[in-house]
Amino acid sequence: MKEFNFKINGVEYKTAVEEIEGGITEVTVNGKKYQVEMEKKAAPVKVAAPAAPKAAPAAAPAAKSAAAPVAGGVQVKSPLPGSVIKVMVSEGQAVKKGDVLLQLESMKMANDIAAECDGTVKQIAVTAGQNVMQDDLLVVLG
Repeated sequence: MKEFNFKINGVEYKTAVEEIEGGITEVTVNGKKYQVEMEKKAAPVKVAAPAAPKAAPAAAPAAKSAAAPVAGGVQVKSPLPGSVIKVMVSEGQAVKKGDVLLQLESMKMANDIAAECDGTVKQIAVTAGQNVMQDDLLVVLG
């Protein structure tokens, strides 16, 4: 189960999404359960290659980091596809569980991605402006 907190027009929503089976999942929004049928989507399209020449100096270190995550750390992955708005931590910084690591924009909503545990930021695998898919590596905590 994945849990998300959203704020839409100043109203907070606490949601939980169960595992998707056969295109159907159970979503809980503020304590009320809904059966949701997921839309079938086409195979993901890789866009990293065309983007690299456009911003080669900034994209190259991030791509290298994502390919070789630090061993023994807690990997914080993207809960949904979107675009990184702002990275709020730096490598070597100590963080507490719940501290906001970065903001991710998805469907015109800013989502805070928080530390899942206390630790030190060992690796930042993304940069501001970078597009990510669900389960892409964002940060490694140690």
